[in-house]
Amino acid sequence: MTAGNTSGAHELWPAPFRGAKPISAAIVIPGSKSATNRALILAALAATPSILRKPLHSRDSALMIQGLRAIGCQIIQEPNGDLKVTPGKFLGPASVDVGNAGTVMRFLPPVAALANGLVHFDGDPRSHERPLGPVISALEDLGITIEHGNQYRLPLTINGNGKIKGGHLEIDASSSSQFISALLLIGPATTQGITIKHIGASLPSAPHIEMTILMLRQFGAKVEVISDGANSHQWKVWPGELQGQDLVIEPDLSNAAPFMAAAMICGGEVVIADWPKSTAQPGDQLRKILTQMGAQISFTDQGLKVTGTGAIHGIDVDLHDVGELTPSIAAVAALADSPSTLREIGHLRLHETDRLAALATELNSLGGDVEEEATSLYISPTPLHAGIFHTYDDHRLATAGAMLGLVVQGIQVENIATTQKTLPDFPGAWLDLLSQVNKSQENLGK
Repeated sequence: MTAGNTSGAHELWPAPFRGAKPISAAIVIPGSKSATNRALILAALAATPSILRKPLHSRDSALMIQGLRAIGCQIIQEPNGDLKVTPGKFLGPASVDVGNAGTVMRFLPPVAALANGLVHFDGDPRSHERPLGPVISALEDLGITIEHGNQYRLPLTINGNGKIKGGHLEIDASSSSQFISALLLIGPATTQGITIKHIGASLPSAPHIEMTILMLRQFGAKVEVISDGANSHQWKVWPGELQGQDLVIEPDLSNAAPFMAAAMICGGEVVIADWPKSTAQPGDQLRKILTQMGAQISFTDQGLKVTGTGAIHGIDVDLHDVGELTPSIAAVAALADSPSTLREIGHLRLHETDRLAALATELNSLGGDVEEEATSLYISPTPLHAGIFHTYDDHRLATAGAMLGLVVQGIQVENIATTQKTLPDFPGAWLDLLSQVNKSQENLGK
């Protein structure tokens, strides 16, 4: 699928039914979207070229690449999929399509503010509804002229003059940690550096800010995390020249969730290659969460092994820092032997869709019992039945529907193609997961 392709949006995909036939499979998860798009930004801002190895190739990363190319960065894809990034002088006029990618709509405008000339941003209809105001206000505080019709949302046009002085910013990032990351990433390119203080309520998805800081340091930036109280968050990035890197992108651990859960749902085991022993990715918390829900998880020479035990337990869990895992955890919880409470996830109402409302609606339409509150979901497992699982153009809703379809016959997932946002071929990978089982069983029968 190309970055702007929406074909197949209303098609129904029959989710493969497996039942209680155990799984035995080994899989490789594509690169992390979060790491890929941060690395692309930092490589574009560096003084020397970079090689990004094993990056994610998906709609979100394609949009980031197209946006950086539009303002003057040279990005070449090698035959093996690696990306060679050669920085260039940022110039307008240019137009950038952000699709519905949070990292693109929030990370690229600050970079475009470093360009000389006009850079116009627009995207999918949902992108006009997603919050962007704190980034726009912060750039305006830094002296950047932005035309947004006083809406503080997309579409918008940035009129940069080639430099940003920098300074001290106060930002309410309670609806998205990406607001903080977006401005930290350009800190080294400012003349005075940037100091950012979060002044809002609880900060969601804090591990993603940690990832941003680690990657900034990897490219040579000086970053200080300032603490002046339990509820205060401040960061300082000094001005300085970034150096290009030869960087291997970690697999996207959040995208491993449906494959890990498959072993719990059907029984058997799934081995995921190249799982890092140490990482800032929020998806690493899947090991703890799914273990609490009944899985056996361990590192082996082949990778991370997830083994189903025949039981799935409900869970009471705070997902504030790992909200992107919520659709997968909700799908597993709907098949558990006891109720679950998924807490502190109100910020998910501002993601690709209102994920709380969407999960409650779709699970209940299949016979589930889900109560939705402002910041929580209460899931009481009940027998589910066949039906259409709508996805609202949300990739994680689509994979949740596929998970349920493993043991609920007759589920049809609307617009499975939306998974290409972060997984280049989820249907193919899902079928491969099951075909490995079939081959194993055939060999056992000979």
